[in-house]
This record gives sequence, structure tokens and C-alpha cells, in this order.
Amino acid sequence: MIIEESKPMGSQSEDHLTKMLQAQTKVFNHIFSFINSMSLKCAIELSIPDIIQNYGQPIPLSQLIAKLPIHHSKTGDIHRLMRILTHSGFFNAIENNDVEEVMYELNDASRLLLKDHPYSMTSLLHLILGPILSKPWHQLSSWYKNDDLSPFHTENNGVAFWDYAGDDPKHNELFNEAMACETRMACSVVMGKFREVFEKMESLVDVGGGVGTMSKAIAKSFPNIDCVVFDLPHVVGGLQGSENLKYVGGDMFEAIPPTHSILLKGVLHDWSDEKCLKILKKCKEAIMSNGKVIIIDAVIGSEKEENETIEAQLFYDLEMMVLVNGKERNEKEWSNLFFSAGFSNYKITHGLGFKSLIEVFP
Repeated sequence: MIIEESKPMGSQSEDHLTKMLQAQTKVFNHIFSFINSMSLKCAIELSIPDIIQNYGQPIPLSQLIAKLPIHHSKTGDIHRLMRILTHSGFFNAIENNDVEEVMYELNDASRLLLKDHPYSMTSLLHLILGPILSKPWHQLSSWYKNDDLSPFHTENNGVAFWDYAGDDPKHNELFNEAMACETRMACSVVMGKFREVFEKMESLVDVGGGVGTMSKAIAKSFPNIDCVVFDLPHVVGGLQGSENLKYVGGDMFEAIPPTHSILLKGVLHDWSDEKCLKILKKCKEAIMSNGKVIIIDAVIGSEKEENETIEAQLFYDLEMMVLVNGKERNEKEWSNLFFSAGFSNYKITHGLGFKSLIEVFP
């Protein structure tokens, strides 16, 4: 029989204080986590990634400062901004004993913040961190106490997110560009890894397809597919199609143009279960018996997902709740929607970052 010695009271108290200090640090880090986002926003507004890229090699701090559009009184503070951005993993810091000053280079994350990168995420950053989308977060606790549709409604005196976009051309343009920049990388993956999903199609309607970034890639890769980008009139108005791609304005809750198959990329997470059910029923009415609905959205809860993937899904879930009363869903929630809408089967394929591709069959 082993008798465990009891710890002295002073030792127990010390352990408790250590845990409380660790807990305090965790709370501090969450309180200040917005600093990561705002520091990154500042770096983009100062064009730091592009300056480093244009330098052509790791850039010494003094050279970076010399090329920045900042007031001379602020030159001594740039290293503090770069210190947190390197700590957050957005730049690599290289110590050079010969030069006796730190040098910086881009990594995969900061390359996605270059203005001219094909997969640039700068528009998405400006959209998400801009006042129109960030202010509603201050209404979150109030929203839980009232019957408003979303915190965005509360912040904007009852105006819905989609109506706001329709009435503000500048915001609408930024939103469409942000959605397009998010889609560009998905296009490359889909046209490579998931190419067979589209091979036997005759026609495709991209519902809520915005400016048509995904449809353009499909139409170019598959000239035999007649593609339609179907979105609200203010979104597709004035956009020019091509030989096998055209833009059609309308309301997906009313009717969707008849087609072989339908694409819903990043659409259903914008809506409540009730609204999604209506959309899916309209999809089933529109597609042919041998067609399908292709959904690109998050599927929460895959056992293979890494912590960063899960965190991105959970962040997006609350973002949808705050802006449009939408949600991200796990597989059970997805299957309930599909079968309730009258579909017979579905297939989920992971491999789109924190999102997945779902094929739904009539």
C-alpha cells in the first residue's frame, strides 16, 4: 500500500497561484487578441508585404523604415509592429550578426497579403476588419437579449446585411471582391483535385455566384458546360458573360433556372435552417433527375481536422450569426437539411482548407 504524502499548505497555495497566473495570462491574451488583427491591418495599409517583396531579398529594418510612408517621429516604433507580426507568424525575422540588425522576409501567410498575388486576401481583410462588419460585434450581448434577427440588424436599425450591400455601392464592390479573392484559391483546388465532379455535366447554375469567379473557371475548363451565374440583380447587373457563361438576376427563394446541376459555394452558411430548406427545395425543383447540387461550405467536426481548421470554422460560424443569422453545420445538420428537402443521398469530400465539397443527389 502506497501512502501519498500530502503537500504542505504553502506548496498547495503556490500551485494554486501558479494556475491562477496562467489563467490570467490566457484571459489577457484573449482580451488583446484583436491586436493581432489590427496590427495585420496596419501592415497592409502601410504596404509592408509589398515593400519586402519588391526589395527582392530579406530586408534590413533600416531599409524597411526608409521605404515606409510614415512620419519621421514614428521610425523607432516600426520594430514593435514587426515584432508582434513575426511572433504571430506573418513574417520571418532573420538575425544577421554582420549587419547587426534584424532582417525580414515573407512567408506563405504574408504572400497571401500581397496586392498582386493571384490568391490575395487583402480585400477580405479590409471587409472583415472594416467598421461596417466589425461594429455589429459590439451588439452581440444586446442581440442575445432582444428578438432582432442579427447583431447587424441591431447596429443598423433593422437593415439587413444584404439590403445594406444593395444600397451601398462601395461596400457592395468591396464585398464582391472579397468573395472573389476567397474563391480564387478554391477554384484552383476544385479544378484540380475535384475536376471529376464536373466532367459529365451539361449545364450548371452557380446560385449566389457573385461576380462569377468560380463559374468562369468552370466554363473555361469545360467549354461543353453551359454556365449561368445566378444572383441578385444589383450583384450581376452590367456584368458581361462569354460564349458558355451568362449572368442572370433573380431571387433563389422564388425560382432557380432549370439546369442539370447547381453550385452553391459559400451560400447556405449565410442562412438559417428554415431558409436553407427553401433554397434546397428550389434547387431540387430546378435540377434534372440525373443531376446534383454541389455545395462548398464547412462541415464542422471532422475527426481529422487540425486545431487551426476547427478554429476557422468556429470563427466563421459566429461571423455568420452576427452578420446574417447564418451558421456553419456539422454532418448531421447537413444530412437533416438534405433529406428534409427531398434528396436521397449525399457525399462529403474534405480537402478545401476548412471547407469541404458536398455532392447532393436527388
